[in-house]
Amino acid sequence: MRTPGILIFGLVFSPCGWILDLTSTVAANWRTLNNVAGQSSDTVVNQGIWDICNTFTTSTQVNCNLRSTDTVYFSNQIIPIAQGMMVASLIVTAFGLAFVTPAARCWTNQKPRWVLASMGGLLIFCSGVLTIIPIAWYTHLLPNLNTSTTFINPQNRDIRVGYCIVLGYIGGIMEVLAGIVIFIGICKCCGGRNRGEYPQSRPPRTTTRPVRPTPHPRVNVPRSISSISSSSVPYSRNTRDDDFDFPRAKGHHGKGTVNPSYSGRPYDADL
Repeated sequence: MRTPGILIFGLVFSPCGWILDLTSTVAANWRTLNNVAGQSSDTVVNQGIWDICNTFTTSTQVNCNLRSTDTVYFSNQIIPIAQGMMVASLIVTAFGLAFVTPAARCWTNQKPRWVLASMGGLLIFCSGVLTIIPIAWYTHLLPNLNTSTTFINPQNRDIRVGYCIVLGYIGGIMEVLAGIVIFIGICKCCGGRNRGEYPQSRPPRTTTRPVRPTPHPRVNVPRSISSISSSSVPYSRNTRDDDFDFPRAKGHHGKGTVNPSYSGRPYDADL
């Protein structure tokens, strides 16, 4: 039996969102600092929620494990909150996939286990919310986070958004959408046809044959006097006309009319 489309959508978007959230959590690029005092002009300071790294625009060299150099940054309230919520989001997503995956194995079950799948969809939805909250909060406080790093021009600090913020937003939205779509499966509508549980049965094909008209019974009509009179006896037309006591109607080629004084029963010969 085929897997319903809403479960396929959830099983595709949830792992993709989980990978993006994992990258956003472990990577040290939530915000970048440029024009740092005491550093070369090509130095870029990348600050994350776990570590700080220095990169250089003129080379591929990366220096990490610089957490101890900026303890003021990690003392911001948002940092420990973001650490806990991002890790919780990854764990909740894993639990949600653990619920949804066996519930959607339609090749072994007669139909999907919608209650179990809906519970997994609810967990995936919550994991997406757990990702979006710290990302949005950090973005709001991005230019005002305290740091011990000094800038060449303190009045014009060059602070930019890191790629982890973008990946976190995308991953969180994907998980929210996947959770909503999977949770919709708990609504049993139209006997499961809209969710793909049961294949729609086609009406049986009927072959229509042309109906033959019923032949009417043959009726023997008695022969008229004219047919009786038309025998094989050789006599003239004038002789036949003399045998009847009423005037005979003339043919279409004649110029006479029917005698109106006759009141007898008409016969076929008169037509």
